[in-house]
Amino acid sequence: MKIGVLALQGDFAEHLAMLKKIGADAVEVRLPEHLDGLNGLIIPGGESTTIGKLSVHYHLIEPLREFGKSRAIWGTCAGMIFLSNDAGRDQPLLGLMDVQVKRNAFGRQLDSFETDLQIDELSEATKDDAPYHAVFIRAPIIESVGAEVKVLAALADGRIVAARQGRLLATSFHPELTDDSRFHKYFLSLAA
Repeated sequence: MKIGVLALQGDFAEHLAMLKKIGADAVEVRLPEHLDGLNGLIIPGGESTTIGKLSVHYHLIEPLREFGKSRAIWGTCAGMIFLSNDAGRDQPLLGLMDVQVKRNAFGRQLDSFETDLQIDELSEATKDDAPYHAVFIRAPIIESVGAEVKVLAALADGRIVAARQGRLLATSFHPELTDDSRFHKYFLSLAA
């Protein structure tokens, strides 16, 4: 299994380390030709506007869109925003996932938090029903989903923080910043 991590900006190194820890062949993606031969791609957290502008600069927007039509992509935090079709403002987006997101939904960096989530689909896929400890850093939320999108997790107040549309996965939180590899293993199952 060969998984790329978009390495233009953000916490791509942490995703690469987690992928290697679970035995995946993990590579950095910076140019369109780096997508060749990949089973899946992770778009990391960082700053979604910067990721979008750099993707335009390096001529990655259309190759990423084409990639996402047939292969798995997972966007975490800023990556979720970039994967969406509506971020409520003018910025480069892939428009692959039928979700409307709200950037920085929880406030500033000081408002970052951690919480446990019960995620049934993750538990079923990994045969581990322990709650998932999620790390939120200036996190977005999913405000609405299209008909093809399955909500995977929401906070107690109902705000959506994880969803899947076919082989497209989006999380508001940062699984790469924990020792729990279940989300990365789940993504590998989507990419298989």
